[in-house]
Amino acid sequence: MGNTPALIKDRDTYEAKALDPWYVTGLTEGEGCFCVSFAIRAKLRTGLEARPSFSLSLNRRDQPLLQDLQQFFECGWIRESRSDRTFKFEVRSAQDLRDSIVPHFEAFPLSGDKARSFRGFSQVCRMVWQGDHLKRDGMRQIVAIAYEMNLGKRRHEEATLLRVLDEVKG
Repeated sequence: MGNTPALIKDRDTYEAKALDPWYVTGLTEGEGCFCVSFAIRAKLRTGLEARPSFSLSLNRRDQPLLQDLQQFFECGWIRESRSDRTFKFEVRSAQDLRDSIVPHFEAFPLSGDKARSFRGFSQVCRMVWQGDHLKRDGMRQIVAIAYEMNLGKRRHEEATLLRVLDEVKG
């Protein structure tokens, strides 16, 4: 799974500002998102692909702050989101989530409702790292956790994903 290429092409001329870790947590509380999305993939053993991601969206004028975040976490991409006319710092790589994102929010925890989303997110990430997403029961748990985390709109209803899991042979 590849990441979207960064839109920031002038990294050589950009001078990063060191961010306070608690500032990053606070900014995430207001503007960040921990998400687990799903794709139906008939060729996979479970018929589903789980895709955890972390993103933070800001207005175009705050693009330098997104560059600071990218430098802070030493991973991720910055891209334009035309749907809501913002720019997003986004991390999708399982290794980057494991090595940078999850450890940061464990060391500098969120305190609002987003803390609940992060708990589910980190649990799903651990399950993926352990290979639980490759088994039907593990994927069923991942779906349940993901649908408790975020109440926003989704491409697939939970019942549809569970039906796909039930239809998979093996």
